[in-house]
Amino acid sequence: MTCTLTRIGGIKNLCRIANLAPQSCKLSTSTNSTWNKKQQKLLTWVGLLAGGSGALIYSLEKSINASGSEAHAPHHPWSHDGIIDSLDHASVRRGYQVYKQVCAACHSMKYIAYRNLVGFTHTEAEAKAEAEESQIRDGPDDQGNYYMRPGKLSDYFPSPYPNEEAARAANNGAYPPDLSYIVAARKGGEDYIFALLTGYCDPPAGVVLRDGQYYNPYFAGGAISMAQALYNEVIEYEDGTPATASQLAKDVSTFLKWCSEPEHDDRKRMVIKAVGIFGLLCAFSYYVKRHKWSVLKSRKIQFYPKK
Repeated sequence: MTCTLTRIGGIKNLCRIANLAPQSCKLSTSTNSTWNKKQQKLLTWVGLLAGGSGALIYSLEKSINASGSEAHAPHHPWSHDGIIDSLDHASVRRGYQVYKQVCAACHSMKYIAYRNLVGFTHTEAEAKAEAEESQIRDGPDDQGNYYMRPGKLSDYFPSPYPNEEAARAANNGAYPPDLSYIVAARKGGEDYIFALLTGYCDPPAGVVLRDGQYYNPYFAGGAISMAQALYNEVIEYEDGTPATASQLAKDVSTFLKWCSEPEHDDRKRMVIKAVGIFGLLCAFSYYVKRHKWSVLKSRKIQFYPKK
């Protein structure tokens, strides 16, 4: 007669009570240790599967990007790339001029209002003047009719087309995207915008374009319906900056960066404030710690036994 015990403690007493010899008692390992080993194996397999899946997805993404037909936009040393570097306000103002005179003919910016220009690129009077140059559809009036009025600071940039169908009809079926958040919506950000605007070239051998299409290696597929819009001296800057094609592309890319992140400068200004405040707090905390612990760390404890 033998017995199987699941606990190690008290084995001799249990065997003595059952009038059995200790050698006849078969001891099994703890169920907790067995379950822990199973958990370790399960977690190991889950970790391996998760790591393998992540590596597979990463490799597939890299292979897809490498095998894509579009070229990758190179990174440029933008003046706002640093941790505490702000946007070039003069460049943003020139970029607004490029958008107003070139890009606004096809692209809308329905999430940017004229009041957003105040204090960043224009004064309040200049922003009001810019708004009054546009005609905004408003109404209805007392007779139920819609009418056109000069713009106000609270108005958003007007769209060049009344609806999407009219935009497609005017652009051979292609719909010009809204540029309010185009930098945040495209991989590469302002680098992609700059490369796209300056990357028009003749198509390579074997590439056939349809009527109304142009070749741009930085656009997905290469065939783009937007014609090259920026040329040397296509506009004249108010501040006298030479209006080369690359300068125009750089300024409008910076302007679109600001449109996508209007809080860009405020966020970096808060970084400077936070680092300064936390630096002072850390120094003060270190001083208080040294002051409070100096008594405890310098004291001497002696024991004098009673005689």
